[in-house]
Amino acid sequence: MKRIFSASEPARDAPGQVQASQPAPAVAVSAAPVGSAAQLSFEQRDGVNGSYFNWLFDNADVTGLDTTPHENQVLDALTAILASQQSGAALVRRLPGLLPQLLQSLRSDNFSGAQLSRTISNDVVLVAAVIRMANTSFKGSGTTISSVEHAVMLIGQEGLRHLLTSVAFRPIIDLNSGQYTRLLAPRIWDQSERCAVANRMLAEDMGIDPFEAFLAGLVQNVGLIVTLRIMDQMSRDDKELGSEMFCARLVRDARILTCSIGREWNFPESVVTAIGEQAGMRKGVTVSPLGRLLTQSDYLSKVRLLVDNERLDKDDPVLFKGLSPRAMACYRELDAIADDAVAPPAAAPAP
Repeated sequence: MKRIFSASEPARDAPGQVQASQPAPAVAVSAAPVGSAAQLSFEQRDGVNGSYFNWLFDNADVTGLDTTPHENQVLDALTAILASQQSGAALVRRLPGLLPQLLQSLRSDNFSGAQLSRTISNDVVLVAAVIRMANTSFKGSGTTISSVEHAVMLIGQEGLRHLLTSVAFRPIIDLNSGQYTRLLAPRIWDQSERCAVANRMLAEDMGIDPFEAFLAGLVQNVGLIVTLRIMDQMSRDDKELGSEMFCARLVRDARILTCSIGREWNFPESVVTAIGEQAGMRKGVTVSPLGRLLTQSDYLSKVRLLVDNERLDKDDPVLFKGLSPRAMACYRELDAIADDAVAPPAAAPAP
């Protein structure tokens, strides 16, 4: 995996836009300047995070300040992993050998559609994803794309980078998965994808590389998804997990694990730094531009997810205080991400 993510070319495509079904909140907002991340208050972020974890663990309201013995066992196991010499990346399913090869090819200036097509053709899952995305992007053009090579040329280099990255990190959920992985992993991944798309849409206004922004949003919860396996192994088929203090410590330690995994996989240092900064957001502490963007996109994606699931009131003015018009426009476009909508749309084919 070395050098695959260590740097990335600036994106050439405009940020993707998804047709929104959620109406704009009919509230007045105090706008942040265009080109800067919103100055969200601690109360805003804390309230949304509390609602998010209540929804995530399917708990109506868990506000206890103490952790249960079962929760302590999970946290102790996670602490032991962080303190050990065990590879964090080894806890995640390894990227299939084909994906690093493809991602490395996409970093080359000598972009060969024919060569990439031959490589992609060796993986039936990638073939289906690439053709599906190409047909979705050009729906209504009257043309059906059926060949991998045609699809690769239409999607383009930047689109393929986003698509392959999403395929690489999407959690595996099968019949052997435990109850927490089955319940929580799809919800966490949904929020991660929406956060990644929000990051990509807002990155250029802040002078941030769109692909690095997309990557930061997508992988910020890798450590949390890994932790679900620990929870499954200690599962008692009850709901003893999910207290406020447990969630706070879980997120903190899971982010440390994510940063460890990111360094092992040679992610750009800006991505690892931005993820690590989320744990120490305090007044007066300097945060990188990508860190500020990630905080805002994480917030936007959680609010939209909770509104869509009727856990928050879309007309609550407190939710949108301090957001810029651009951030509000981004929020309205954060529909659930389809498998074929992870990449920015390519230009329409020539007539």
